[in-house]
Amino acid sequence: FKLAVYCALLMFFILLTGYWAPAMASVYLITISVLMAVMIGYPIGFWLSSQPQLKDTANFILDTMQTLPTLVYLLPAVMLFRIGDVSAVIAVILYALAPAVRYAMVGMSQVSPALLEAAQISGCTRWQTLKWIRFPAALPTLLIGVNQTIMMAFSMLIIAALVGTKDLGQEVLIALNRSLVGEGLVAGFCVACLALISDGLLKAAASKAEVSTIRKMNS
Repeated sequence: FKLAVYCALLMFFILLTGYWAPAMASVYLITISVLMAVMIGYPIGFWLSSQPQLKDTANFILDTMQTLPTLVYLLPAVMLFRIGDVSAVIAVILYALAPAVRYAMVGMSQVSPALLEAAQISGCTRWQTLKWIRFPAALPTLLIGVNQTIMMAFSMLIIAALVGTKDLGQEVLIALNRSLVGEGLVAGFCVACLALISDGLLKAAASKAEVSTIRKMNS
């Protein structure tokens, strides 16, 4: 109930500011980008978790991806697809891909060896072990990974406005160009509200999944 009231108040603030339409455009952009980043990053992370010899190389590549300037992801997308939402989505996906891969690797590597041994003794196939043992046990970490992916996508939102997206990032950019400090702060607070809503919901889901996993393991 407290979480519902908290999220409702944040959404009401966005409504009062008059930035509801740009906020929904931001949600649309972030949702597509995060879904694509998770769909690409999690399978890669699952595979890398079963390849210990590639762990150091993968971590080096992921660290490099997270330290590159955001414009590095935006320029190639603009060169290939020109200015527009498609370029923005591709740039956000590339920028948010690293935490998705990293948390998938961590989640799968933290699964209890006792559970994997029990699945092997029971005659489970690799797919059955992934579906019924590895994925449920790693679900809390995977949800935190989705949360971090969303945060990375939001941090890229303002930079993506440079290619003409019609969302909150564009409102912040326009305010900066016109030296409208008040409007820029309000638009920035709206971005923060969206990030806080997703953060609260995903942390609550991760806590619930963790409790459920512990109960299943105890039983």
